[in-house]
Amino acid sequence: MLLDTASLYFRAYYGVPDSVKAPDGTPVNAVRGLLDFIARLVQDRRPDDLVACMDADWRPAWRVGLIPSYKAHRVAVETEAGPDEEEVPDTLSPQVPVIEAVLDALGIARVGVAGYEADDVIGTLTGRAAGPVDIVTGDRDLYQLVDDARGVRVLYPLKGVGTLQVTDEAWLRGKYGVDGPGYADLALLRGDPSDGLPGVPGIGEKTAAKLLDTYGDLAGIMAAVDDPASGLTPAQRRRLDEARGYVAVAPKVVRVAGDVPLPEHDPALPSEPRDPAGLEALAARWGLGGSLDRLLATLRD
Repeated sequence: MLLDTASLYFRAYYGVPDSVKAPDGTPVNAVRGLLDFIARLVQDRRPDDLVACMDADWRPAWRVGLIPSYKAHRVAVETEAGPDEEEVPDTLSPQVPVIEAVLDALGIARVGVAGYEADDVIGTLTGRAAGPVDIVTGDRDLYQLVDDARGVRVLYPLKGVGTLQVTDEAWLRGKYGVDGPGYADLALLRGDPSDGLPGVPGIGEKTAAKLLDTYGDLAGIMAAVDDPASGLTPAQRRRLDEARGYVAVAPKVVRVAGDVPLPEHDPALPSEPRDPAGLEALAARWGLGGSLDRLLATLRD
């Protein structure tokens, strides 16, 4: 089981009231909400391995270099020496180091790599996996990794993590008319305002799905642009032709990396905390109470 950790703690932050606070009054709603999410996932799904994948760089320079608008609307502070700072709620940012410290004390593997997003870590771990993989994320971008033959599914939270949409190839084809790799091409063509991806003007989701069904993939669509006998309408041919520059670079931006240099880590789900004393101190300092107790009890079962 691979967790898109930032996606989940954002959901926890907005799903748990900010009246949930540490003894000193600091909000810990994202911390406690994430712990409750993990406890429920482990209880319901019983994974052998669990990795909390992190955004070491939420807006990698190599993606921005290809498409400058990539996530540009979410930049709070531009930084020359390192990753730009993302615009996040004031009371969420201080909770992220607490989340990291608690996961480390528990012994839950936490993996982030400089220059890469959590999606890229997930893509690399998925590619290396010997068995089935469940990816837990509120980000549809990761639908591109769905692969029935390898048992790769996306569990998309609809309400907390108690109600999960199990995304497999049948679901993708029913909803979008594409398989996993086809979803990346679909997203590239239609664009994604939330990620600052412009898409091809005039090519919406339904048109993109029809083009992919007719021509197979992005390469097939662009080959059709150069084939006067293809069935593209004049408007589609013109729009795709004018978007060649975008189409040439967008695949590297949209598709998750599969070759991230991952650090050594132990993905095995712990039954006991790695650092019991440290965890006890964190629990007292931040008032983690029942959320931590429930997760510990679930890990021991």
